Amino acid sequence: MKLKEGITYIHEHITIDLSGIKQDLDCRLDCEKETIEEFIRLKKQGTANVVDVTNRGMGRNIEYALRVQEASGINIIFSTGYYKEPFLPEEVYRLSEKELSRIMCNEILHGIEGSSVKAELIGEVGTSLNRITEMEEKVLEAAARTHCEVGKPISTHTTLGTVALEQINLFKKYRVDLNKVIIGHVDLSGDIEYILRIIDSGVYVAFDTVGKINYMPEEKRLEMLKEICRRGLSDRVMMSMDITRKSHLKNQNGLGYDYLLNSFIPYIKENGISQEHIDLMTKYNPVKFFEG
Repeated sequence: MKLKEGITYIHEHITIDLSGIKQDLDCRLDCEKETIEEFIRLKKQGTANVVDVTNRGMGRNIEYALRVQEASGINIIFSTGYYKEPFLPEEVYRLSEKELSRIMCNEILHGIEGSSVKAELIGEVGTSLNRITEMEEKVLEAAARTHCEVGKPISTHTTLGTVALEQINLFKKYRVDLNKVIIGHVDLSGDIEYILRIIDSGVYVAFDTVGKINYMPEEKRLEMLKEICRRGLSDRVMMSMDITRKSHLKNQNGLGYDYLLNSFIPYIKENGISQEHIDLMTKYNPVKFFEG
Protein backbone atom coordinates (compact mmCIF):
# COMPACT_ATOMS: atom_id res chain seq x y z
CA MET A 1 0.00 0.00 0.00
CA LYS A 2 1.31 3.43 -0.93
CA LEU A 3 0.59 6.47 1.21
CA LYS A 4 -0.17 9.77 -0.43
CA GLU A 5 2.64 12.32 -0.30
CA GLY A 6 2.29 14.61 2.70
CA ILE A 7 1.68 14.53 6.44
CA THR A 8 0.32 11.36 8.06
CA TYR A 9 -1.54 11.24 11.36
CA ILE A 10 -0.48 7.80 12.57
CA HIS A 11 -3.09 7.09 15.29
CA GLU A 12 -6.57 8.57 15.02
CA HIS A 13 -10.25 7.69 15.15
CA ILE A 14 -12.78 8.80 12.55
CA THR A 15 -15.47 7.15 14.64
CA ILE A 16 -15.25 5.42 17.99
CA ASP A 17 -17.82 4.36 20.56
CA LEU A 18 -16.65 3.43 24.04
CA SER A 19 -19.66 5.09 25.63
CA GLY A 20 -21.32 1.90 26.85
CA ILE A 21 -18.49 0.80 29.12
CA LYS A 22 -17.52 4.33 30.10
CA GLN A 23 -21.16 5.40 30.65
CA ASP A 24 -20.36 8.69 28.93
CA LEU A 25 -21.93 9.75 25.63
CA ASP A 26 -18.99 12.08 25.02
CA CYS A 27 -17.06 8.87 24.19
CA ARG A 28 -19.29 8.24 21.17
CA LEU A 29 -17.50 10.10 18.38
CA ASP A 30 -20.13 10.30 15.64
CA CYS A 31 -20.01 13.92 14.46
CA GLU A 32 -19.74 13.39 10.71
CA LYS A 33 -20.33 16.96 9.52
CA GLU A 34 -17.87 18.41 12.04
CA THR A 35 -15.27 15.73 11.29
CA ILE A 36 -15.48 16.46 7.57
CA GLU A 37 -15.00 20.17 8.26
CA GLU A 38 -11.92 19.44 10.36
CA PHE A 39 -10.48 17.05 7.77
CA ILE A 40 -10.93 19.62 5.02
CA ARG A 41 -8.81 21.99 7.13
CA LEU A 42 -6.22 19.25 7.66
CA LYS A 43 -6.04 18.66 3.91
CA LYS A 44 -5.42 22.36 3.27
CA GLN A 45 -2.55 22.24 5.77
CA GLY A 46 -0.77 19.40 4.02
CA THR A 47 -2.24 16.30 5.64
CA ALA A 48 -2.51 13.49 3.12
CA ASN A 49 -3.21 10.41 5.25
CA VAL A 50 -5.01 9.58 8.49
CA VAL A 51 -4.61 6.13 10.04
CA ASP A 52 -7.91 5.11 11.62
CA VAL A 53 -7.12 2.59 14.37
CA THR A 54 -10.77 1.94 15.25
CA ASN A 55 -11.30 -1.80 14.97
CA ARG A 56 -13.73 -4.57 15.91
CA GLY A 57 -15.86 -3.70 18.93
CA MET A 58 -14.81 -0.03 19.00
CA GLY A 59 -17.60 1.46 16.89
CA ARG A 60 -15.86 1.20 13.54
CA ASN A 61 -18.08 2.47 10.72
CA ILE A 62 -16.64 1.94 7.25
CA GLU A 63 -19.33 3.76 5.26
CA TYR A 64 -19.10 6.78 7.57
CA ALA A 65 -15.30 6.90 7.23
CA LEU A 66 -15.52 6.58 3.46
CA ARG A 67 -17.84 9.59 3.35
CA VAL A 68 -15.29 11.57 5.37
CA GLN A 69 -12.57 10.45 2.96
CA GLU A 70 -14.59 11.39 -0.11
CA ALA A 71 -15.63 14.80 1.21
CA SER A 72 -12.18 15.80 2.52
CA GLY A 73 -9.81 14.21 0.02
CA ILE A 74 -7.72 12.73 2.83
CA ASN A 75 -6.64 9.12 2.40
CA ILE A 76 -7.88 6.97 5.30
CA ILE A 77 -6.02 3.79 6.25
CA PHE A 78 -8.27 1.20 7.88
CA SER A 79 -7.45 -1.28 10.64
CA THR A 80 -8.38 -4.72 11.90
CA GLY A 81 -7.99 -6.27 15.33
CA TYR A 82 -9.28 -5.80 18.86
CA TYR A 83 -8.57 -3.12 21.46
CA LYS A 84 -8.14 -3.98 25.17
CA GLU A 85 -10.19 -4.96 28.20
CA PRO A 86 -12.85 -3.98 29.15
CA PHE A 87 -13.67 -2.97 25.55
CA LEU A 88 -13.27 -6.35 23.84
CA PRO A 89 -16.29 -7.82 22.00
CA GLU A 90 -17.73 -11.16 23.03
CA GLU A 91 -16.00 -13.06 20.23
CA VAL A 92 -12.59 -12.49 21.83
CA TYR A 93 -13.69 -14.46 24.89
CA ARG A 94 -15.33 -17.20 22.81
CA LEU A 95 -12.81 -17.81 20.01
CA SER A 96 -9.22 -19.08 20.00
CA GLU A 97 -6.29 -16.89 18.99
CA LYS A 98 -6.11 -18.80 15.69
CA GLU A 99 -9.77 -18.07 15.00
CA LEU A 100 -9.29 -14.39 15.88
CA SER A 101 -6.31 -14.28 13.54
CA ARG A 102 -8.44 -15.80 10.77
CA ILE A 103 -10.95 -12.95 11.19
CA MET A 104 -8.17 -10.37 10.98
CA CYS A 105 -6.65 -12.04 7.92
CA ASN A 106 -10.04 -12.03 6.22
CA GLU A 107 -10.45 -8.28 6.81
CA ILE A 108 -6.99 -7.72 5.32
CA LEU A 109 -7.27 -10.06 2.35
CA HIS A 110 -10.96 -9.82 1.43
CA GLY A 111 -12.52 -6.74 3.04
CA ILE A 112 -14.04 -5.36 6.22
CA GLU A 113 -17.63 -6.21 7.18
CA GLY A 114 -18.64 -7.28 3.69
CA SER A 115 -17.19 -4.16 2.05
CA SER A 116 -14.43 -3.95 -0.55
CA VAL A 117 -12.32 -1.91 1.88
CA LYS A 118 -9.33 -3.89 3.08
CA ALA A 119 -7.50 -3.34 6.36
CA GLU A 120 -3.89 -2.22 5.94
CA LEU A 121 -2.97 -2.26 9.64
CA ILE A 122 -3.39 -4.56 12.63
CA GLY A 123 -4.33 -2.29 15.49
CA GLU A 124 -4.83 -0.73 17.83
CA VAL A 125 -4.23 -3.83 19.93
CA GLY A 126 -3.70 -2.92 23.54
CA THR A 127 -2.79 -3.67 27.11
CA SER A 128 -3.97 -2.47 30.51
CA LEU A 129 -2.14 -0.29 33.01
CA ASN A 130 1.02 -2.10 34.17
CA ARG A 131 -0.21 -5.52 33.03
CA ILE A 132 -1.34 -7.70 30.15
CA THR A 133 -4.54 -9.57 30.89
CA GLU A 134 -5.19 -13.09 29.61
CA MET A 135 -7.55 -11.85 26.90
CA GLU A 136 -5.21 -9.04 25.88
CA GLU A 137 -2.40 -11.58 25.51
CA LYS A 138 -4.67 -13.66 23.29
CA VAL A 139 -5.32 -10.64 21.08
CA LEU A 140 -1.62 -9.74 20.87
CA GLU A 141 -0.80 -13.32 19.92
CA ALA A 142 -3.54 -13.30 17.27
CA ALA A 143 -2.16 -10.01 15.93
CA ALA A 144 1.33 -11.51 15.78
CA ARG A 145 0.03 -14.57 13.92
CA THR A 146 -1.81 -12.33 11.47
CA HIS A 147 1.29 -10.23 10.86
CA CYS A 148 3.41 -13.31 10.21
CA GLU A 149 0.84 -14.65 7.77
CA VAL A 150 0.05 -11.53 5.74
CA GLY A 151 2.88 -9.11 6.57
CA LYS A 152 0.81 -6.10 7.64
CA PRO A 153 2.22 -3.76 10.32
CA ILE A 154 1.00 -3.69 13.93
CA SER A 155 0.00 -0.64 15.98
CA THR A 156 -0.39 -1.03 19.73
CA HIS A 157 -2.06 0.79 22.59
CA THR A 158 -0.19 1.08 25.86
CA THR A 159 -2.04 2.45 28.87
CA LEU A 160 0.01 5.48 29.95
CA GLY A 161 3.00 3.99 28.15
CA THR A 162 3.29 0.93 30.40
CA VAL A 163 4.28 -2.67 29.51
CA ALA A 164 5.61 -1.67 26.09
CA LEU A 165 8.67 -3.88 26.50
CA GLU A 166 6.42 -6.80 27.45
CA GLN A 167 4.44 -6.27 24.25
CA ILE A 168 7.67 -6.30 22.28
CA ASN A 169 8.88 -9.49 23.97
CA LEU A 170 5.64 -11.23 23.03
CA PHE A 171 6.07 -10.14 19.41
CA LYS A 172 9.65 -11.39 19.44
CA LYS A 173 8.41 -14.82 20.55
CA TYR A 174 6.33 -14.97 17.37
CA ARG A 175 9.19 -13.59 15.24
CA VAL A 176 7.30 -10.47 14.28
CA ASP A 177 9.32 -8.02 12.19
CA LEU A 178 9.81 -5.28 14.80
CA ASN A 179 10.45 -2.78 12.04
CA LYS A 180 6.73 -3.17 11.28
CA VAL A 181 5.57 -2.43 14.85
CA ILE A 182 4.67 0.94 16.34
CA ILE A 183 4.15 1.20 20.09
CA GLY A 184 1.45 3.73 20.93
CA HIS A 185 1.12 6.44 23.58
CA VAL A 186 4.74 6.25 24.76
CA ASP A 187 4.67 10.02 25.35
CA LEU A 188 2.32 9.37 28.27
CA SER A 189 5.09 7.51 30.12
CA GLY A 190 7.01 10.75 30.58
CA ASP A 191 10.12 8.57 30.86
CA ILE A 192 12.71 9.25 28.18
CA GLU A 193 15.03 6.45 29.28
CA TYR A 194 12.17 3.97 28.96
CA ILE A 195 11.25 5.34 25.52
CA LEU A 196 14.88 5.02 24.39
CA ARG A 197 14.86 1.37 25.49
CA ILE A 198 11.70 0.83 23.44
CA ILE A 199 13.29 2.42 20.37
CA ASP A 200 16.45 0.40 20.90
CA SER A 201 14.42 -2.80 20.54
CA GLY A 202 13.84 -1.98 16.88
CA VAL A 203 10.24 -0.73 16.85
CA TYR A 204 8.78 2.68 16.07
CA VAL A 205 7.19 4.76 18.82
CA ALA A 206 4.20 7.09 18.67
CA PHE A 207 3.97 10.47 20.34
CA ASP A 208 0.29 10.27 19.55
CA THR A 209 -1.50 11.96 22.45
CA VAL A 210 -0.36 15.47 21.58
CA GLY A 211 -2.68 18.01 23.17
CA LYS A 212 -3.74 15.80 26.09
CA ILE A 213 -2.07 18.00 28.67
CA ASN A 214 -4.24 16.64 31.45
CA TYR A 215 -2.07 13.52 31.12
CA MET A 216 1.27 15.05 30.11
CA PRO A 217 2.33 18.68 29.63
CA GLU A 218 3.58 19.67 26.18
CA GLU A 219 6.80 20.91 27.78
CA LYS A 220 7.59 17.31 28.74
CA ARG A 221 6.82 16.05 25.24
CA LEU A 222 9.18 18.71 23.88
CA GLU A 223 11.92 17.72 26.32
CA MET A 224 11.67 14.05 25.38
CA LEU A 225 11.53 14.76 21.64
CA LYS A 226 14.59 17.00 21.86
CA GLU A 227 16.57 14.19 23.47
CA ILE A 228 15.40 11.72 20.82
CA CYS A 229 16.41 14.13 18.07
CA ARG A 230 19.74 14.87 19.77
CA ARG A 231 20.52 11.16 19.64
CA GLY A 232 19.60 10.95 15.96
CA LEU A 233 16.56 8.75 16.59
CA SER A 234 13.80 10.88 15.11
CA ASP A 235 13.58 8.33 12.29
CA ARG A 236 11.79 6.04 14.76
CA VAL A 237 9.04 8.46 15.88
CA MET A 238 5.60 9.29 14.49
CA MET A 239 2.93 11.71 15.71
CA SER A 240 -0.81 12.04 16.17
CA MET A 241 -3.47 13.24 18.62
CA ASP A 242 -5.73 10.22 19.27
CA ILE A 243 -9.01 12.15 19.06
CA THR A 244 -11.66 10.01 20.79
CA ARG A 245 -14.39 12.31 22.16
CA LYS A 246 -16.95 14.76 20.84
CA SER A 247 -15.47 17.33 23.21
CA HIS A 248 -12.10 17.03 21.44
CA LEU A 249 -13.59 18.65 18.33
CA LYS A 250 -13.42 22.38 17.70
CA ASN A 251 -17.16 22.91 17.50
CA GLN A 252 -17.34 21.77 21.14
CA ASN A 253 -14.42 23.99 22.17
CA GLY A 254 -11.88 21.19 21.92
CA LEU A 255 -8.44 21.46 20.34
CA GLY A 256 -9.46 19.82 17.07
CA TYR A 257 -7.43 17.54 14.85
CA ASP A 258 -5.30 20.40 13.48
CA TYR A 259 -3.86 21.40 16.88
CA LEU A 260 -0.89 19.18 16.03
CA LEU A 261 -0.12 21.27 12.95
CA ASN A 262 -1.22 24.70 14.15
CA SER A 263 0.14 24.67 17.71
CA PHE A 264 2.34 21.74 18.69
CA ILE A 265 4.64 21.59 15.68
CA PRO A 266 5.23 25.38 15.66
CA TYR A 267 5.94 25.12 19.42
CA ILE A 268 8.59 22.39 19.09
CA LYS A 269 10.11 24.12 16.06
CA GLU A 270 10.44 27.38 17.98
CA ASN A 271 12.13 25.45 20.76
CA GLY A 272 14.91 23.74 18.86
CA ILE A 273 13.52 20.85 16.80
CA SER A 274 14.41 21.33 13.14
CA GLN A 275 12.09 21.02 10.17
CA GLU A 276 14.17 18.04 9.04
CA HIS A 277 13.26 16.12 12.21
CA ILE A 278 9.64 17.24 11.98
CA ASP A 279 9.39 16.03 8.38
CA LEU A 280 10.78 12.64 9.38
CA MET A 281 8.24 12.23 12.16
CA THR A 282 5.22 13.47 10.20
CA LYS A 283 5.93 12.61 6.54
CA TYR A 284 8.69 10.10 5.88
CA ASN A 285 8.61 7.64 8.78
CA PRO A 286 4.98 6.64 8.07
CA VAL A 287 5.96 5.83 4.48
CA LYS A 288 8.80 3.59 5.67
CA PHE A 289 6.52 1.95 8.22
CA PHE A 290 3.83 1.02 5.70
CA GLU A 291 5.90 0.54 2.56
CA GLY A 292 9.22 -0.77 3.91
